[in-house]
Amino acid sequence: VGRKRGGRSFGGHSEQENTLNQLLVEMDGFNTTTNVVVLAATNRIDILDQALLRPGRFDRQIFVPAPDIKGRASIFKVHLQPLKTLVDKAELSRKMAALTPGFTGADIANVCNEAALIAARDLNENIIMK
Repeated sequence: VGRKRGGRSFGGHSEQENTLNQLLVEMDGFNTTTNVVVLAATNRIDILDQALLRPGRFDRQIFVPAPDIKGRASIFKVHLQPLKTLVDKAELSRKMAALTPGFTGADIANVCNEAALIAARDLNENIIMK
């Protein structure tokens, strides 16, 4: 929705451009007494329309880096919890965290989901680390 207007991705008056324009109009209608907070997230701030970033709209930006090794281990623990393993899940979480620098929470969830799918495809009740 927030992609820069006027580029090749917008064909003049595309539905996406109309949606962005309406969002900007609605955001201009907020004032400091409405108790409305609007949050958004992107991993591609470089392609956002600059009108979204002007004061009064999304004017505060908070960079959230990928989790460190301790954070990745915690995320692995959460996603491994419902899965059956042959090894201690805490130890597996630590090992997997060490092997996945730069992974996000979504990446880690996908790794665990893929492990479960592989185990099911191989007719294994437990996931195993290969």
